[in-house]
Amino acid sequence: MGFADTIWSDPVDYLRAVGPNDPVMFLSPAALQAQAQRFTRGFPGLVTYAVKSNPEEAVITNLAAAGLRGFDVASPDEIAMISRLVPDAALHYNNPVRARHEIIFAVGRDVASYSVDSLSELDKLFALVPTTRSNGEPVEVTARFKLPVAGAAYDFGAKFGATEAVATEILARVAERGYVPSLTFHPGTQCTDPMAWDAYIHAAGRIAQAAGVSIERLNVGGGFPSHRVQAQTPELEAIFALIARVTDEVFGDAAPALVCEPGRAMVADSFALLARIKALRDDAHVFLNDGVYGAFSELPLMGAMDRITAWSPEGAQRRGEIRGRTVFGPTCDSVDRLPGDTPLPGDIEEGDFLLIQGMGAYSVPTNTRFNGFGALAVQLVIELGD
Repeated sequence: MGFADTIWSDPVDYLRAVGPNDPVMFLSPAALQAQAQRFTRGFPGLVTYAVKSNPEEAVITNLAAAGLRGFDVASPDEIAMISRLVPDAALHYNNPVRARHEIIFAVGRDVASYSVDSLSELDKLFALVPTTRSNGEPVEVTARFKLPVAGAAYDFGAKFGATEAVATEILARVAERGYVPSLTFHPGTQCTDPMAWDAYIHAAGRIAQAAGVSIERLNVGGGFPSHRVQAQTPELEAIFALIARVTDEVFGDAAPALVCEPGRAMVADSFALLARIKALRDDAHVFLNDGVYGAFSELPLMGAMDRITAWSPEGAQRRGEIRGRTVFGPTCDSVDRLPGDTPLPGDIEEGDFLLIQGMGAYSVPTNTRFNGFGALAVQLVIELGD
């Protein structure tokens, strides 16, 4: 998508100068690097970034500048991009289902770690992946498992993850073949309940014991929450502390090295979206120039957000009494609607702008051009003006 050369002080500075008719996404490199350092300083292990959440090159280069050298990749394109932008990065190929040509590509790019959640996919890896990389380091194969635990916005276990019994067999076979044996899980996206990690780490202990294998690493997944609503500030440090404590309790002196793969929690709060009100229908329904076919694509799954301010075309903040509004996107599809009622100032007018914070994850890469809408500029700012 690319960035302009200008760095604005904040989104309202851009709004006053340009008055854009198309939606604009703003990235604060300072906010992104600060969040990366929050993870690297607080998480008790290796931090890898889930590239799929926002693969913008400026995101990758800023994370590398902040010191990240591990990336969770899900496709050959992501592998190629990270290899180009961060040549010394460790690549963790954690999409558990791959075509044979994708595995061959990954081997050629010296991928360090592969996850797997079925015996049939494990056989593919055994047939195509050597036990050592080109530099002589061993290749890691990590069994991904799932549990019926709640606490997340939606359950990743519906698609991926082996049962404990199958994960036990995978782990034993991996160790027998001479790969680095490890375990991984994903508690589900936007997981606000730290006890989900508690349950998974205890399950990892049971699996390792049943397999008779001392695991080298435990990847505790992504799922770390971003700041979506004003009343709920994510307490990441409390989650980090729980993960460290429970791992020590379960594994003792044989505790594996820990890995995490944040996507949403790493990148979401370093972006804000500026959308324009194209119509205010009978002072009831708000129509925006962006919607669920654009940067709001995951809101129907994730639920509403309320970190929103409204601004006049001159850059004055609207401060009327907050009221819930029905908000539609610009397309002719009736499902193009934000979930629930969106809290907005009562004095908004047609032509005003909404500035929505926390929009950096699963927004830029999933934006479409349905109905001819979807033009989305990306600008750099010093501050997001939250």
